[in-house]
Amino acid sequence: MIVESATPADLERLLTFREEAARWLRALGSDQWSRPYPADKLLATIEAGTVFMLRDGSETAGTITLTPDAEDGLWTSSELSEPARYVNKLTVAREYAGRGIGARLLNWAGGRAATEGARWLRLDAWTTNDRLQRYYLEQGFRYVRTVREGIAVNGGPRVSGWVAQRPAVVADHGFEQAPTTGAARPHS
Repeated sequence: MIVESATPADLERLLTFREEAARWLRALGSDQWSRPYPADKLLATIEAGTVFMLRDGSETAGTITLTPDAEDGLWTSSELSEPARYVNKLTVAREYAGRGIGARLLNWAGGRAATEGARWLRLDAWTTNDRLQRYYLEQGFRYVRTVREGIAVNGGPRVSGWVAQRPAVVADHGFEQAPTTGAARPHS
């Protein structure tokens, strides 16, 4: 499997991933990702070079967004002064579920973050999705706090305010790296 930068041609696949994940989460009793994600915002993240696709031949096995930008209101000024990368929209295709791909994508992200000079790999999770929170803790993340107040970036009430971090380190992930994703971007 190979990790490569997403292109605008991946937009429909990414929107489908999100819908598939939302259906699966609903079946588990979660309202996570119940609101459709705006295609224009997703396209902007693709064009910014922060969305990555995991390819298994001609199939897309998963996706992860890795950005130097924190969501407003989740991290303190002191935390924001530390170099970090932020994971968003980690999604694994249902047909690839149960193979440890999510954990390996997090390891890939941690290695990329470290090579870009980040100290931390950070994320936020749905405040009511205990299963997802446990998963991130099992992946070596340390719970920092739950932020409930404020407005989310998309303008709605904050629903994803459980925040966690782990050191950004190079770790085994077993994926190939496409040459186009190898360039490090400076921390902003």
